[in-house]
Parts: sequence; structure tokens; C-alpha cells
Amino acid sequence: MLYMIYSTDVENSLEKRLATRPAHLERLVALKEQNRLFAAGPLPAIDSKDPGSAGFTGSLVIAEFDSLEAAQQWADADPYIAAGVYAHSVVKPYKKVLP
Repeated sequence: MLYMIYSTDVENSLEKRLATRPAHLERLVALKEQNRLFAAGPLPAIDSKDPGSAGFTGSLVIAEFDSLEAAQQWADADPYIAAGVYAHSVVKPYKKVLP
């Protein structure tokens, strides 16, 4: 089943984000290689594809997991949490309808 993981950044997270990004992306690439990743990306702090120093307010991941508990465990192990980038994450089941 698909689950969405919506994570909210702490204030002024950009420097921590950039330092931890390789480890964060490594986990997403692993999901992609397992054909479990539906979508993933950051939420720009301003209305721009490249927000520059404005940074990001959070991230969204939609991926396949065996259970809500497994999705929560995966989210809790994100390097962005350990680095203090994310203030918190919300994990919920997701049902793709369109397109």
C-alpha cells in the first residue's frame, strides 16, 4: 500500500538540509530502485522551483510500504530527523486515484 510522509522543517533548516541531503537522498534512491517510490520532493518556502536562500518548509514522500507501522519506522529513521532538519512528520495511508 502507498503511504504519504509529510515532514515539516524547523526554522532556518537550509544549512542542515544541505549538509544531510546525500544521506537523505540515498534512502529515497533505495526506494526507487525497489520500485516502491511514487513521488518525493521538498516544499519550497517561496513560489519558485529554486528558492535559493529562502530554503524549504518541508518535504513530501509517497512510497509503498508493507504497513503504516513500517512507513512510520522508515520516516522516523530519516537522516533529516537526526540532523534536526525536520520538526515532525505525519504518516498516513495514501490512495492514488488520478491520473
